[in-house]
Amino acid sequence: MPLTKQLSIAIIDRNPALKSGTSIKKVDFPDPRVSTVTPASISFFKDIGAWDYVQQHRHAYFDKMQVWDYTGLGYTKYHARDVSKELLGCVVENKVLHSSLFSCLQKNDCRKTIHPANLTSMSLQPSSSSVGMADSSSPSSKGLAKLELSDGSRLYAKLVVGADGSKSEVRNLAGIKESGQKYSQNAIICTVEHIVENRCAWQRFLPTGPIALLPIGEKYSNIVWTMDPKESLERKLISEDDFVKAVNGALDYGYGPHPKSSLFGEFSASGCFEVPPKVVKLVSERMVFPLSIMHADAYVAKRVALIGDAAHTVHPLAGQGVNLGFGDAFALSKVIADGVAVGSDIGEVTLLKKFEVERRVANSTMMTILDGFQKAYTVDFGPLNILRAAAFNAANLIPPLKRNIISYASGEMRFPLFA
Repeated sequence: MPLTKQLSIAIIDRNPALKSGTSIKKVDFPDPRVSTVTPASISFFKDIGAWDYVQQHRHAYFDKMQVWDYTGLGYTKYHARDVSKELLGCVVENKVLHSSLFSCLQKNDCRKTIHPANLTSMSLQPSSSSVGMADSSSPSSKGLAKLELSDGSRLYAKLVVGADGSKSEVRNLAGIKESGQKYSQNAIICTVEHIVENRCAWQRFLPTGPIALLPIGEKYSNIVWTMDPKESLERKLISEDDFVKAVNGALDYGYGPHPKSSLFGEFSASGCFEVPPKVVKLVSERMVFPLSIMHADAYVAKRVALIGDAAHTVHPLAGQGVNLGFGDAFALSKVIADGVAVGSDIGEVTLLKKFEVERRVANSTMMTILDGFQKAYTVDFGPLNILRAAAFNAANLIPPLKRNIISYASGEMRFPLFA
């Protein structure tokens, strides 16, 4: 977007990697903090020139996914070929994604500064007819956002983008409220090793929450295991051998039987139920995070826009959180570029509302679906179990429905079939 190169950018972030860079060594075990990047997000990274960096480091494309229920009543297999594609997604360590974006920024010839500090206050300057670009050394700051940092710096900006996570200080200082709830669940994440390479994304719904096994390259996989808080703390503290046994049980016969492929009329071996590869070793620390859902009452205010977790958080069961954030970033960048092209003030609410209208609908739809899944799979009740199994089997046996689910989860459709 050449028109936006005239803008000056200030990044306020205490992350030391922004100054010294992140050391990524191929010999290191994969970090447990990973993201599942959809084809739509991959296209975004390619458009901005960041995906080449990702491909230079460890990552794992996958073209199939299996999802099943602990009752043994239903399962679904998704293949990229179902939608005439080569892949369903790619699992990448978060530090690789961060470094790829920062590398891309460094190569860009836009005017930029990095402030390794915290934002301590934010206010609007009195308006005037002047809405010229301004920074800390500019004589004109009328009508701009004034930012004061913990290192004593003072900045003035046409637009402040809050991309500072679920506890966003930008959101708080802008006076934007949020609604949501804490789930009575924690997630354990860690990296594990197999004897053979894992090339599939696996997810099994258990009585206390889903467990996912995601390929991360070579013979490693990432575990995201949702459970009640007490159980998560216990599993974090048990021995490594006992934890590995628990993981293998959760992905195999633990909690219930395997689904029977013959019941569902599968026509090929590739559609039959498969058992995930055995885990043989834990190779990282076990990290525990509380889970919640949150949605900001507004994404924008005068001179402020919220993206990513600053605007919304979701349950990790489908790995969609980071992709919603990338969708926000793409939509906001387009609105800014369109505004610059016609000479608009990029911090005016009337312009920013175009971004909010587009993203709020898309994000709300995904959040409602994920929240519904979370609630439906935390109840162990006979009739409900049968309904869930029926849904799995319908997705497995009805090609148009399966194609729709894949396209929506991949980010290539804005809304699911039933929207």
